[in-house]
Amino acid sequence: MIRVLFVCLGNICRSPMAEAVFRHLVKKEGLQDKIEVDSAGLGSWHVGNPPHRGTCDILDQHNISYDGLVARQFQTEDLHQFDYIVAMDNDNIAGINRLKRENPRAQVAKLMDFVKEARESEVPDPYYTGNFDYVYSLVTEGCQALLEHIKADKGIE
Repeated sequence: MIRVLFVCLGNICRSPMAEAVFRHLVKKEGLQDKIEVDSAGLGSWHVGNPPHRGTCDILDQHNISYDGLVARQFQTEDLHQFDYIVAMDNDNIAGINRLKRENPRAQVAKLMDFVKEARESEVPDPYYTGNFDYVYSLVTEGCQALLEHIKADKGIE
């Protein structure tokens, strides 16, 4: 099983959106028996909460399920339990890197690193901008590119 973890600051906007979108893409391609998806936040403020209303609204508009998504905090163990840890911005990468102790199992990268000629290098936080539509477009583009990367990297047809 290939394990993918999306990470943002609070785990109520960007990373659960990416988790839901990526799960949707994985299911669409019939790869749910090969790829497992989760999300987490670096902070603990929202632990136990569902995704932000703006995230739910945009996912509803695109008929993407977010059933069962509940915020959790990123743990050091995640670096050893996941194959890919995908952060939304440079601050998230810095936070993850502060928790690294020995060589982690996971590849750590930003979501937009997987997009060739990406229009943004980071996924902005809609908690502050309110622009859930734009974030959804970046997350979708990034998730599609990440899935193609994983399929090529792991030899999945």
